[in-house]
Parts: sequence; C-alpha cells; structure tokens
Amino acid sequence: MGNNAWREGERRQEEADFRTRTHTYPEARAIMTRIYLVRHGTTEWNREEIFRGRVDCPLDETGRAEARAVAARLQGLPIGGIYTSPLARAVQTAEAVAAGREIPVQAEPAFIDLDFGEWQGHSLKEIRERYPGLYRAWRERPQEVTFPGGENLLQVRARAEEGLLRVARENPERTVLIVSHRVITKILVCVALGLDNSHFWQIRQDTTAVN
Repeated sequence: MGNNAWREGERRQEEADFRTRTHTYPEARAIMTRIYLVRHGTTEWNREEIFRGRVDCPLDETGRAEARAVAARLQGLPIGGIYTSPLARAVQTAEAVAAGREIPVQAEPAFIDLDFGEWQGHSLKEIRERYPGLYRAWRERPQEVTFPGGENLLQVRARAEEGLLRVARENPERTVLIVSHRVITKILVCVALGLDNSHFWQIRQDTTAVN
C-alpha cells in the first residue's frame, strides 16, 4: 500500500473513531473545560539523549528548577484539577505546580509516555546505528512506526484522547492541568488542532512547555 493510501486510511479511521466517541459521549461536544498541557522538566536522560519511554527517570537539578519556574508561571491560574502521568518526572513537575494549592495530584495512566519497547534505555546514537531504517521512518513517517516490543502513535492517541475526554467530563466548567510527556502532549495538540499523526514532528515541545 502506498504512503498516500495508508495515510488516507488512517485519516478515515480517525474520523470514524471521533464520530463513535461523540455518539457514545454526546456531552463531549458541550463540555466547557479549559485544559492546560504541560511537559515535564528535564531529566539526566533528556540531557544524554537516551530514550526514556516507560523508564521511571526522576527530574535532575535543572528539571526541578524548571518545575518551580513553570509553577510560578501558572500561579495566577484558577486551577481546579491536576492530572499527571504516573512516571516520576511528570509527578514531580505536577507536585511543584500543586504546592501551595489545596489540590491533589491525580495520576492518570492514559497519559503515561509512549512505550518505546526495545529502544528504551538506549542512546540516540545507538538507535541510529542499530535501527537505521526504523529510525529514518520514525523521523519521516512517524504515524507508520510501531516500536519493537512497544506502541505506535495511533495506540497512544486512542488512550490519551480517551483520557482527555474523561478529564473533561469529570471537570465541567473548570480549569485543569495535565502534566505528561513530549509524545503525549504533541499528540493531544494534534487532536486539538484536528491534525492527524503525520504532523507529529511539526509540533515542538520543550521541557515544561505550556499549551
């Protein structure tokens, strides 16, 4: 199947999935919830360009400073709920924002990072050498890649979008913060903009970026 046909098939499937969701959850079309998406702070593996995925890396000194800075930036927001990936780097960032607010930080598995499978724990240099073809596909056609022993972006989009809808339903008329990972945030931005997963690399998310 050619790339164009594959992409068209994915687009039609995503549209069908959306119609199913809005039929199943008609209230999703009427919920007025303001949601802020924040990427976690820096970890040692971020600096060393090691694929993290589901590996539970804590924030390093820079990441902790970034978390305090984003907390200060968001201080004036009337945040009514804080949700986070269950991984430490996201939880620590969320806890920095929650400090001084009487709001519990709620871990939500739907927002956990992409499972990079066999790539996790390996440096970018190692991956380029061991998986040259797959790495090239990841950079050029991310929507087509399934990581060996891991996930693909369509799977991530399904769970992250369902988590987003659930958060919206649970928090009508409130401002909510979701702290997660680069992949999750980029995918949810694609969802919000009505873009398919082929636009993944067109969206940039630095550590503690706010959307």
